[in-house]
Amino acid sequence: MPLIPRRPGSLVALLLLTVAVGPWASGCRRAVRPDLGQDRTVEAGVPVDLGSQREDATAVTWDFGDGSDAQTAPWVSHAFTRAGAYTVRALHEGAEVGRVQLTVVPRPVLRAVPSSARTVMWLPELRGHVEPLMDFYARLVGPENARRAVESSPLLPLLFADLENGTGSVVDPDEGFGFFLLPEFDGVVTLLGITEPEAALKAVADELERAGHGVMPQPDGSATVEPASGGPPMLLFEDRGYLYLAVPEGLEEPDEGESQQAQVLAIPDAEVARQAVRSLTGPGISEDVLLTELRGKVASGSVYLFSGLQPGVAPDEEGTQPIRGFAASLAVKPERMDLDGFLSSSTPLFQGARAPASALLKDAELGPIAAAQISVPPEELARLAFGAPGSERRERMVASWRREGLDVEALLKALRGDVVLRAYFDIPAFFRNFIRNKRPDIKGSIVFEAGLMESEPVRALVQKQLEDSVLRYTTQQEANGTLFRTRIREHPVELRITPERASLLAGELLQGRPRGDVGAELRERFGGEAFSSGHVSVMVDLGRLRADLRAAEKVPGVPNMLLGATKALSGALLDRITPLDSGFLDFSPVEGGGRLKGRLSLRAEQEASR
Repeated sequence: MPLIPRRPGSLVALLLLTVAVGPWASGCRRAVRPDLGQDRTVEAGVPVDLGSQREDATAVTWDFGDGSDAQTAPWVSHAFTRAGAYTVRALHEGAEVGRVQLTVVPRPVLRAVPSSARTVMWLPELRGHVEPLMDFYARLVGPENARRAVESSPLLPLLFADLENGTGSVVDPDEGFGFFLLPEFDGVVTLLGITEPEAALKAVADELERAGHGVMPQPDGSATVEPASGGPPMLLFEDRGYLYLAVPEGLEEPDEGESQQAQVLAIPDAEVARQAVRSLTGPGISEDVLLTELRGKVASGSVYLFSGLQPGVAPDEEGTQPIRGFAASLAVKPERMDLDGFLSSSTPLFQGARAPASALLKDAELGPIAAAQISVPPEELARLAFGAPGSERRERMVASWRREGLDVEALLKALRGDVVLRAYFDIPAFFRNFIRNKRPDIKGSIVFEAGLMESEPVRALVQKQLEDSVLRYTTQQEANGTLFRTRIREHPVELRITPERASLLAGELLQGRPRGDVGAELRERFGGEAFSSGHVSVMVDLGRLRADLRAAEKVPGVPNMLLGATKALSGALLDRITPLDSGFLDFSPVEGGGRLKGRLSLRAEQEASR
């Protein structure tokens, strides 16, 4: 008898019966296929949901592939602490019923900062950036001062201790570190990427207790911290792979006339900061439109800063143009730190007015060890000094000077808009005084100059101020202006007023110094268009001072046999005070806002070892 029916209808019936009975053919088991989703990329510390939460879902055993304990449940939520590739398997009665490949990447620090934050400073990752930054800082301020600074910030000891042993057992070196401010919280929040939440919380809590703070663990794993010096409590907590410390500011006494409503715009309750972090979803502040725009305008670096205004901020009472925000980066090298920043403005800076052409640095004594220049439109210079026209501050100033018989508006119109300060070190006078008095008193000169459109209002102001003071002074009429002489604390002071400029010289006369284009010299030293029209620039050049001290071969009044020892001692004293070689900062209006450039340079290591 044939085993297979010959009629098609019977064959179809047999197939249907096989399909219906098949799942029950071996022990009456039905197929288990948990929901694992597609292979995908996830972030370290952020829980991944696997399985189903339906009531009839079958429990399976989850092997996460990262060395953690397996779990048996229909649905699990699991966070991978470290970056890597992991195969997650679902097992049912010992048999694999599903698997998924998860690629875990570090969680960017800005994705852990709430989108409501308006100011944030951060290191995108620790590996390769923390060590050179701290080495530079330790050289700049001294190892002991650097150590105290680290100890005063509770999260930093954990960071450095973990990075120094090279294990990365608690801190995630591929994630970031930073600070941020929230408009609804009166204080600062620090965050640090970690791999072991419990170990990180304990390490920081122990550090806080060693510093004298009271630490009270909470049932949810966080810790309330009572500051040793009093004030609102801090809050230490972990969230999705980052450790946070919310540090409230102390409450201040309200100003007279300040409304109660104004006093409660921001509160020092650290729980407010935690709620902002816990409710964070999506990319956090990392995709903020203004932040994205401004980050594209600054160079790459180790450390970044962003600050933006709250939407809807209007011009202030003086009518100052609204600033949209600011971004900057710090790039650290062994002996140099470069700053690149951009200030974004919704209207042109200085109302689009052009700065004056300035000749104050084109013919001056060469070799200043410090210099500063302001070159802005005249009315903007007056606005900076006295307030905007019609403002309360400006009106008070005008009324006060009017009572003294001075026309402040005429004085403001007399200014051209360019101001320069130069400082010089007098090497011979320094050496002579050092040997005579056995102490390293600074000797030199300071020159302050301002460009003028008119000289008479300025001359009248100076004459009035000297007449009302207790200073003894002399006045000398010159072919091109007026010269006032006096002494302040035994130092000679000269003020010369000509139709083009007012020049104040405090200290020793600069006779004998070579003259030249100081602005061009500074631009060659620091680059760019610094110390030119339209720029606000400042520099300190201790490298030149060190070179001048070493270069002195003969000094009138100083025996040659003492000069060498005095040079060595003075150089050692300068090196002990600071390792700084030079510092430089420059700001200039550009399209869309203003550009900020800066640099700190340390003396070379081989020079320091001499």
